[in-house]
Amino acid sequence: MDVTARLVDSHRDFLGFLERRLGDRALAEDILQDAFVKSIEKGADLRDDEAAIAWFYRMLRNAVIDHHRRAGVQNRRLEELARETSPSPEIERAICACVGHLASTLKPEYADAIQRIEVEGAPLQTFAAEAGITANNAAVRVHRAREALRKQVHASCGTCAEHGCVDCTCA
Repeated sequence: MDVTARLVDSHRDFLGFLERRLGDRALAEDILQDAFVKSIEKGADLRDDEAAIAWFYRMLRNAVIDHHRRAGVQNRRLEELARETSPSPEIERAICACVGHLASTLKPEYADAIQRIEVEGAPLQTFAAEAGITANNAAVRVHRAREALRKQVHASCGTCAEHGCVDCTCA
């Protein structure tokens, strides 16, 4: 049996090896496909089946390591971007105070929906049970409350609602 056929016959073993290390079957399949392409390009000189299998596992291990390195770099970049774009605590308090004030001007059931879901972080099911309505009705109520709040913010804050504001002193 030639080396390429031996590698193809071990497809299931290779996929299991990758999936255990990555925890994602689709990603494992992508990496395995790339490794097969590389093996065709670089592995033509291998003659021994056993050496080819060991060589291929080494290539898969390196691909997993490379993937984790790239993911780590990407995660660090995302965390840095989040830190750069996150508003300061003072700005968050000012915005929350402004939006909180505007939310209190909505119909009571909308103000309650905004308070429980958006501010307190209650699950939709919990809010629905507390309000004595179905989950679907609660979802509609929250959607309408968000729309009403968006309109209030736009009416009260004008261009700040579109472009963002740092000094929340709109009246």
